[in-house]
Amino acid sequence: MLLLKGFAFAAFSGQALCTSTKKNMVTRILKSFIAMIYAVTLISCGNNGNKILTGQKAHQSHKDTIILEASNNEADSIVNDYLTDQLTPIRQNFKRINSITHWTKIIKKDFNESTEGGEANFYYSNGGLEKIVTRNFGETSQQLSEFYLLNGQLSFVFEKKCNYNRPIYYDSVAMKENEDTEVFDLKKSEFIEDRSYFEKGKLIHQLNNQDCGSPFSDDYLSKEQMRITTDFGKLLKHDVK
Repeated sequence: MLLLKGFAFAAFSGQALCTSTKKNMVTRILKSFIAMIYAVTLISCGNNGNKILTGQKAHQSHKDTIILEASNNEADSIVNDYLTDQLTPIRQNFKRINSITHWTKIIKKDFNESTEGGEANFYYSNGGLEKIVTRNFGETSQQLSEFYLLNGQLSFVFEKKCNYNRPIYYDSVAMKENEDTEVFDLKKSEFIEDRSYFEKGKLIHQLNNQDCGSPFSDDYLSKEQMRITTDFGKLLKHDVK
């Protein structure tokens, strides 16, 4: 599925559009994006806005989860020898979870962590939580995060952020009004990917698609561990079994 709904972390510098014009453009474009992104089968609406998918419907919804074969990624295979044994069970668990074709239950919740909102999906197999997938949307970027569990603990996290070249409402009219030279173009977006590997609650390795491949410092990994585990903890508070 194309990730085409916007998400804003940083304001675009330029002359501001009038409020009514901007709102009209945002509404028009978001309606188009939402129609494509949310063309999935949903059943059984629960309490507090939760949507619970079970059985075959859960299997159908699984198609919306991006399957990321990190273990087959060339950059992901370049690891110091001393880490190979530690990362192997994490990768095997990642592949095991992404090979599940029939989920016992999928719970979808609204997760408003950004200006344009977002969603969190909790995937269960045989009564246990296997992974959580979140999407946060905005006007200038969007982010997908996938959290994988092993023996009830955080094991692997994939994060992908898409920074747009211009806000999603930025059409030819907005471009001319702001004396700019570009309109919103998804093909000109910047994609940033992070893969984080955890062992017994500790972040032991991280890969970034914009990095040269050299290991990150212990101080950096410590800060990243705090950031990721904090986000994961917030998600667990929203978990509905």
